[in-house]
Amino acid sequence: MPGADQVTQVVASLEAELNRLKHELTTMGVADSVPAASETCTVADYLLERLNQLGVTTMFGLPGDFNLGFLDYVEAHPKIQWAGNCNELNASYAADGYARVKEGSIGVLLTTFGVGELSAVNGIAGAYSEHVPVLHIVGVPRTDQQKTKPILHHTLGDGRFDAYYKAFQNFVCSHANLTDKATIAAEIDRVITETVLFAKPSYLMLPTDLVHVHIPKKRLLTPLNLAPPRNNPEVETFVLDEIMKLIEAADRDVVLLVDACAIRHGVRKEVKELVEKSKFPVYAAPMGKTAVSEAYERYGGIYVGTISRPEVKEKVENAKLILSLGGLKSDFNTGNFTYQIPATRSIELHSDHTIVQHATYPGIGMKWLLPKLTERLAGLAEGAQLIEVPRFTTPVPQEANETISQSWLWPRMGKFFRSGDVIVAETGTSSFGVLDVPFPEGSVFVSQILWGSIGWTVGSTLGAALAAQDIGMSRTILFVGDGSLQLTVQELSVMHKLGVKPIIFVLNNSGYTIERYLHGEKAKYNDITNWEWTSLLSTMGGAEGRSCQSYTVRTKTELSRLLEDEKFARADKIQLVEMIMPMHDAPRALKVQAELSGLTNKYTA
Repeated sequence: MPGADQVTQVVASLEAELNRLKHELTTMGVADSVPAASETCTVADYLLERLNQLGVTTMFGLPGDFNLGFLDYVEAHPKIQWAGNCNELNASYAADGYARVKEGSIGVLLTTFGVGELSAVNGIAGAYSEHVPVLHIVGVPRTDQQKTKPILHHTLGDGRFDAYYKAFQNFVCSHANLTDKATIAAEIDRVITETVLFAKPSYLMLPTDLVHVHIPKKRLLTPLNLAPPRNNPEVETFVLDEIMKLIEAADRDVVLLVDACAIRHGVRKEVKELVEKSKFPVYAAPMGKTAVSEAYERYGGIYVGTISRPEVKEKVENAKLILSLGGLKSDFNTGNFTYQIPATRSIELHSDHTIVQHATYPGIGMKWLLPKLTERLAGLAEGAQLIEVPRFTTPVPQEANETISQSWLWPRMGKFFRSGDVIVAETGTSSFGVLDVPFPEGSVFVSQILWGSIGWTVGSTLGAALAAQDIGMSRTILFVGDGSLQLTVQELSVMHKLGVKPIIFVLNNSGYTIERYLHGEKAKYNDITNWEWTSLLSTMGGAEGRSCQSYTVRTKTELSRLLEDEKFARADKIQLVEMIMPMHDAPRALKVQAELSGLTNKYTA
């Protein structure tokens, strides 16, 4: 016999499918009533128009013989530009970064069959783990060839034309092989809709012989239904009652803890209203940094288990009740699972379920629950506001030397940041370093804390900068280590080509610092070859002094002087700053995390 949770989940799934079918009927009904509904368009134009409706302005990827026909349509499109990346892995990173910054839209990646798509699989897997909506379009052989299975190039030579399709099903939430003219439009709509709803990548096979086929365009007359399924009203009311009982029992000693999925699943606005109207103290997990304004008076900083600042750890762990919003409890996001929050004192709101202490309520999502909860909590604000929240500040330390230390660098950078900045931090030194630095109102933090693929930020910065242009944000600023930059440096050339102008701070500390702290402090495998970093921008296609500018700074004074230079701060050209830093220095949080990870991984007998 199925348990109560299983039954509730089945009911929720059936209700979601019913909502989808109702929208299908509405779509077809509206379309049939419009005279232009009898018109047709090519499959390529249909797909591009759906992307255009989502506000997609850039498609990332590489050309290959199985996607060239579709690329003709992309190149001719008036609103969607082709990025033309240096390799498919970088392109997948760029699509990921684009989707993170342009919330409500998706990143789009185009590769060719086999050799192209497999080069991108790491980036797609990373987007899956971190809940990032990316549509991966793969140009594949003709439909008749998929049936007769000739030994084509880019195949395994054994007739398994579906091998890559099956492989990708492990890393996507939705997939389709477009083979039937009658269902192509519906399949495109389904896959794109699920990409947005589940906030995860999807996979679309586009055969070369179907790109030019004409299909009815009537479905395009109705926008995609991108709203999550409604909660069951009876269960939702019960859950709200249970939450309110716990809040009253806690005598309003409640802390809000915001995490990544509050951003990924489109509830930033609802969270803001809850935070401001309830007046409860609010903190964020590392992956949830900037989900709430860090300039907000009731914001207390980053909670990451035992790695937290003492005042943050004390306030969060001693609260009578923790209301977690969009939590994602990975090791680096929880201080190696050192959260000291028992289930008896916690409530978790997620995109598709709610947990109240030990009880789980499938199908009760936070998108619809949060506004109702906010309405109920508004009357408690006066009492909640009495709970003190230590101000989240990080003063620049006064050090009696000119060395650019990790402890000095990040607070100093905090004074350089401006409202509207997109701040991208590479896995390791940079992502740990910026955690304790308050960001200005309206800024966005971009980092890959869960998947942690070294070099991800370079491609991601390209996508993030393009998305920032689309939505009118300010500067895009990248912090990347010398070792990480070497993995994906080619995308600097694409930044030149597309005219984006990030500021790139390269931490030159002679190798993989995070790896040194994990294990092998002096091991050769953590060393790298030092490059001529200030020659990179010109080597990659820029004109030094005109379209780009490079700097090397070795002291605190030199770096501060550069940061205070208004011409530099304007970011009117792509700029690279090589910062010479000690090899064996690291941020406080990284040192603690590395020690915890070392004990877990048991590097030595």
